[in-house]
Amino acid sequence: MGPRARPGRHRRRPELSGVLLTVLGIAAFAVGLLFSIAFHEAGHFFWARRFGMRVPQFMVGFGPTVFSRRRGETEYGLKAIPLGGYIRIVGMIPPAEEGESKRATRMRSFIAEVRGQALNDVLPSDRGRVFYAKPWWQRVVVMFAGPFHNLVLAVLFFTILLTGFGILQPTTTVQAVPDCVLPAGAQTATRADACDVPIVQSGADAGAICEEGTPGCARPAPSPAVAAGFRPGDRIVALDGAPVAGGTDGWTQVQQAIRGTVEEPIRVTVVDRDGAERELTVTPIENLVYTSADAEEPTAVGYVGIQPVQDYVRQPLSAVPGELATVFVRSVERLVEIPARIPQLFRAAFLGEDRDPEGPIGVVGVSRLSGEVFALEDVETKGKIAFLFSLLAGVNLILFIFNLLPIYPLDGGHVAGALYEKARSTVARLRGRPDPGPFDIARLMPVAYAVAGLFLALSALLLVADVVNPIRLGG
Repeated sequence: MGPRARPGRHRRRPELSGVLLTVLGIAAFAVGLLFSIAFHEAGHFFWARRFGMRVPQFMVGFGPTVFSRRRGETEYGLKAIPLGGYIRIVGMIPPAEEGESKRATRMRSFIAEVRGQALNDVLPSDRGRVFYAKPWWQRVVVMFAGPFHNLVLAVLFFTILLTGFGILQPTTTVQAVPDCVLPAGAQTATRADACDVPIVQSGADAGAICEEGTPGCARPAPSPAVAAGFRPGDRIVALDGAPVAGGTDGWTQVQQAIRGTVEEPIRVTVVDRDGAERELTVTPIENLVYTSADAEEPTAVGYVGIQPVQDYVRQPLSAVPGELATVFVRSVERLVEIPARIPQLFRAAFLGEDRDPEGPIGVVGVSRLSGEVFALEDVETKGKIAFLFSLLAGVNLILFIFNLLPIYPLDGGHVAGALYEKARSTVARLRGRPDPGPFDIARLMPVAYAVAGLFLALSALLLVADVVNPIRLGG
């Protein structure tokens, strides 16, 4: 819409080094994800054992077993596909209720088969140790503990990120100064000689290459920042004689002063990288921008063309709850939006449509982002590690929310079943009727298979989209 600064060029990192860093980023995320999955299952496992349930298996991953070892009555192992995990608790499905119809139907036969397979794991010595025989509140604790462990990790990672690394925020130090001003969408935007190629200066064809000397055709004008003498490394300390604060507040002050001034000179005092103080005079030009996400028309603001250095600013511990709450709300909104975004995801995966950067992304896509960041030459090691922590914090928060959905076979479905059983028992007691016993979750197995099928289909769609049309940094 308005003028755009031409970004500075970066030296290319040697290809081999870039590949190795990409692999390192992917591997680091994979290790963090596996740890998150194992910690989730450890929550279930600890409380199941604490309440005396028998747990014959503790597995991280799905598919063929890569490694396993038995200790006591439990087999611990790692499987080939690191996209989840499980512990097997004996007696997850109770025996058939008394008075259950014996009439043969396809659905009843299916439920009976599932029930039989589950009860085959129950040994004569397991009396009192099966899941369904435990009090409802113990089953709630066992099933809630897994997602809760993900919440613990999310809080831990967010705390490390905010207080240990900080949030990347703009400063009053100039990082880059564009050589010229290009209209948005200029045909020469990606060219190294963009500032030397004549283009149409205004109108519907603004930015199109043209022949110098024709009406409305000229080389792009130098940016106001270049004309004023700004150089990378200059630190802005005053505007029209008024001191500028440091950090983000200072950059906000500079930005507001520039945007609020068009075609009027501003005296800017800077301290260069050698420590010398200089006074520059810059005249902002007009730029049309949308000042908010819901703005219908662009607003004319001042434009100079300086890009600030981004630096990590550590946050106090008190900032963690607010940041966590913000990310929590945003994560819930993203989960709710998934069904509406599936058609676009399908078109991006199979029809070549541009991938929605705000749409759902799978594990493969997230790991690719981690690899991309680790391979960036102009991102320091601190920034790469901070990005990894932000990814893992977000993933664990999503796992917490997702697994508590009251849908069987998710953990939230088991919690909802136990709560329903308690409510049913309470109502029966108030009415003077006998306790109806454990809730027969086997009746929900058809729903469980349907839900699992939908999850598998979505996972496959995300996998294809993340491979053939991935979301990349910068959209």
